[in-house]
Amino acid sequence: MSLIVQKYGGSSLADTAKLLHICNLVEKTYNEGHQVVVVLSAQGDHTDDLIAKAHEITQTPDGHALDLLLNTGEQVSIALMEMALRSHGYPCIALTGWQAKLQTNSVFQNASIEQIDQEHILYLLQQHRIVIIAGFQGVDENGQLTTLGRGGSDTTAVAL
Repeated sequence: MSLIVQKYGGSSLADTAKLLHICNLVEKTYNEGHQVVVVLSAQGDHTDDLIAKAHEITQTPDGHALDLLLNTGEQVSIALMEMALRSHGYPCIALTGWQAKLQTNSVFQNASIEQIDQEHILYLLQQHRIVIIAGFQGVDENGQLTTLGRGGSDTTAVAL
């Protein structure tokens, strides 16, 4: 049994049919006997839509508030994936960046991962769960939510 990290971006999660297709791919990997970590981006253009909404309020959104807003896109994706996998009878758990203990620096909208506490993720994998992690996000040393900038879900997957 090997550990497989799969990453799926926004266009591959853009609607329910696409999300369910990804769910089937994850299930296939798990059924082959692998431990599976799935890193997800926000669905479709959700991040761009959130940025546009923020700019409807102010042309210079506060970095902290914008990262707080942008974190929600990936949370929608991971929650829907957990629901899909569970409805098919698969043991899984969805984790936000802070729940997965992705420690970052404090550079809002362009944070860097400084450390990942893998202990909790490894424990969940040993429980034979599929671990679904929100890409693009982490938490700084002060407990503030951060985002990793464009391509941040790829960065999350590589770091894991």
